[in-house]
Amino acid sequence: MVDVEPMQQAKRPVNAIAGPYGHPLHPALVTIPIGAWITSLVFDIASHVVHSETFLADGSRWLIAVGVLGALAAATVGVLDLFAIPTRTRAFRTALVHMSINLAVTAAYAIGFVIRGGQPATPVPIGALALSAAALAALTVSGYLGGELTYRYGVRVADEITQADGYRTTPVATTIEKEGH
Repeated sequence: MVDVEPMQQAKRPVNAIAGPYGHPLHPALVTIPIGAWITSLVFDIASHVVHSETFLADGSRWLIAVGVLGALAAATVGVLDLFAIPTRTRAFRTALVHMSINLAVTAAYAIGFVIRGGQPATPVPIGALALSAAALAALTVSGYLGGELTYRYGVRVADEITQADGYRTTPVATTIEKEGH
């Protein structure tokens, strides 16, 4: 038999900064680095295809910076969500791996930002492009683990009683009831 209390604990925010019950901020904030880093890779690849590639290389570098800043914001509230998960559980171990991969990915992108320098090389050097591709692949693994935490283990997801509110049906009023008969 499973003790339900640890599962309920993982659903509640530790701090208001993490977002209210049933509305965690971490999933919303992760869209910033994910979108920025995917687009930066597209720009990196495109810099090898178009003739005027400087704007793509420069844009890619700044998208990486936006992604790193977004990742730091997401990590801040993600750590608060981590504190809600009871230690010595499979969910906690999964969260630690998720966090570790994300930190490595963020560090890789920060390094990528620095090695690209102030004036963009055009097209984007293959090494920088490969670093971004590898980091994005690792981010995909981490995203899978984040999905495990949410959809399998229910971390920071409202409990089933709360969720049931969204599935209650209201009786459809008949024509007679609408007309007041």
